[in-house]
This record gives sequence, structure tokens and C-alpha cells, in this order.
Amino acid sequence: MIDDETRTWLNSLGRFDAAPGSLAGVVVVDVTRVVAGPYCSMILADLGATVIKVEHPDDPDYTRTFPPMLEREDADPFSGFFAQYNRNKLGLTVNMRHPEGKRVLERLVAKADVLVENFRPGTMDRLGLGYERLREVNPRLVYAALSGYGQSGPYRTRPAYDNSAQATGGLWSMNGPAGGAPTRIGTIIGDLGASLYGVIGVLAALRHAEHTGEGQLVDISQQDSVLTLTENAVVSYTAEGTIPEPLGNQHPFVRPYELFACKDGFVFFGGYTDKFWKISCEIFGEPGEYDAHPDLQSMGARFREDLYQDRVKPMVQRWFVGRTKAELEDIAGDLVPLSAVKDIGEVVGDPQIAARDMVVDVEYDGYGMLRTFGSPVKLDRTPPRARGLAPEKGEHSVEILRDFVGLAQTEIDALREAGTI
Repeated sequence: MIDDETRTWLNSLGRFDAAPGSLAGVVVVDVTRVVAGPYCSMILADLGATVIKVEHPDDPDYTRTFPPMLEREDADPFSGFFAQYNRNKLGLTVNMRHPEGKRVLERLVAKADVLVENFRPGTMDRLGLGYERLREVNPRLVYAALSGYGQSGPYRTRPAYDNSAQATGGLWSMNGPAGGAPTRIGTIIGDLGASLYGVIGVLAALRHAEHTGEGQLVDISQQDSVLTLTENAVVSYTAEGTIPEPLGNQHPFVRPYELFACKDGFVFFGGYTDKFWKISCEIFGEPGEYDAHPDLQSMGARFREDLYQDRVKPMVQRWFVGRTKAELEDIAGDLVPLSAVKDIGEVVGDPQIAARDMVVDVEYDGYGMLRTFGSPVKLDRTPPRARGLAPEKGEHSVEILRDFVGLAQTEIDALREAGTI
């Protein structure tokens, strides 16, 4: 861990608030790209860690080319996608295939607490920079490796994307319209889930290292991560032999708990418990509607296919069809689980999102304002910082190598001349 003076200096390079966060003093070397990895280190950076993003000088993170692009006349476009997942980081370029580049990374790791990588298993070993080598350089190092299938098992060397994890982790087979073809989840849940588990693993390993001085390998698989997001699918199969199939917007064992059309869109309605069903009948139905249907008053009865399709669902649809999303939320939002289905434009303007500081404004000099998601982690003593900038490629290389790693200017010049940085 670094001292307060060094932390303040590093933070000043990144042009973000130098106030200490929960992970102040923790140094993270980030050699990842795209999302599964950069998102993990971004969360650590938001929580106060000093994260040094290492990119190849001639082959940087290719999300730098992903839309949306921020434009200005006197500079290359800057990716908002890259900015979102690489905020609060410092930028360093190192060609880890060069012998001198390997030595630079080793000297950097010697002063760091964490390294995060998302290469296919075996890649860092072939570079001479795998876990076994780097633990010799720094025995307390927490080495987090995020990959498609993990560091062990018969699939370990297979290339993988998010879709690979959704397919092999079981989630894809469960999602989609009832009776229809499986449909992928509409976001990169394998990448995001692996990054979140990566953060949990790093935090646990850091605590162990602080107590013992001993680092360890944090091995995170996208497939593993997706499997844990399949709710009760595993126990349904192992206990009952049931293989979940796509159900569309319905739930496998409670009703009503799905999407319903209304005047200007759709709402989610989850009035499946006896308590919420009674309240819903009273606020939406005709006078005496609850008592008029005694055979629908139990949760088990409402789940029956015939009763649900023939009576419960049409009743709910009748309640909602003539009202707007806003009207329905105003009537019932505080009384029963009823939520408007909002597009991202509506979400960005949502008062609850604003109250939680979940869309933040970040000013990029010359490019203008970028609005991006904030941090969902709320800490009252050491709040996360979500407004830091993402670095230009290699933006802080000289300062990091000279003032943190300890290289002389002549060494830095030689590395630049050789194309190592």
C-alpha cells in the first residue's frame, strides 16, 4: 500500500478528487481490456484504489473505438463506452512482450497490491508474467484472473465472449418467450457478473493479505458467474429433475408476477401474495370485487393455469388497460409491487435515479459533458467517487515510471525509443 503523500500525487495526475476512499492506498495494476476486467477495476477505483491501466502502446484497449464517441476539433474522438468503464484510472503503456517491458511490469507489480488480468488462461504464463512468477516478485500480491471458463477444467483454454458464458452457464436456455426459441439476456451479464465477483474476490483476498502478508490467486469464470444467476434452476433440476424452459414474462411458481399492457406501454405487476391481491382488488376493482371471487383468494388457486389464464389475467388486464404508467404508479406504487417498464431515456430522467445520484455528469475538457452511470455502492463515511476521468492512452506513463516505479528519465527515453512504452 502507498502512503498518503504518494496517493495524493497519483490522484492529482488523474484529475479526480484526492479525498480518500475505503480502498485509499491500495494500488491496482489493470492489464485488462473490453468490459470483464475493466469494470472490476473501475469499481475498485471508485472505492478509492489507485488503478493504473496498462495498455499496449500500439494495440490499446479496442473499446477506445466503441460508440458513442465524444468529438472535438483538435483531437481524436474519445469513446464514451471506454470512458464509462475506465474512469478514475491512470494511463500507462507497456509492451509486455518486450524483455524491458516485462521488467517494467515486474517493478510496477513489486509496489502494487493487486493485479487484474482477463487474458485466456496461459497467456500471462507464456509472457513470463503469470501468477507463479509475479508472486515471487511480490508475495503479498492479489492476482485476479477473469476468463471465460476459469483457470482449471477442460474448457479453460477456449476463447469466450459474454454470449459463450450465457450459453454454457444455462441462462440463455431459460430466457425468451414461452414456447419459443431461447433468447440471450439483453446485456453482457457474463462480463458484468464476472467483474462483480472479481471485486468480491479481490476484497476478500486483500483482507487476508493485510492480516498475513500472503497474496493469492483470485480465479473468476464468466461461466461460473452466469450459473449462479439462474435463480433456482440448479436445485429444481437436482431435486426434481425439472429443466427450466423459457417462460417469457411469467414466473415459474407465482402469479400474477409479469408484464401487463396499459394505455401508454407496460407495467410490471407482482400482486401474487394474498395480502397484495386483496389490496389490488380493492384499489383497482369494482366495489366488492375481492369478495365476489372467493375461489381466487388463495395464492395456490391464482397460480392454477386454468384460473390464471381464464380469470386472473383478464381481470388484471382490465384494471390496467385504460390507465397510463404514471397513473398506475400514482394509484398503487406505494401499496403493491407495481412498476412502470421504462426505457433508458425515462430511467435517466427518473427522480429516484436522481435522488440516488445514479446518473453523474463528467466534464471532458474540450469534448463536453458525458453523462454516465454512478456507483450503486452507497457508503456514508467513504462514498465512492464516480466522476473521475478515463485516461488518454498512456497519459500518465512518464509520471508513473519516473516517480512511482523509480526509473530515470534516460531509461524512460530508451524505453520509448524501443517502442516498449
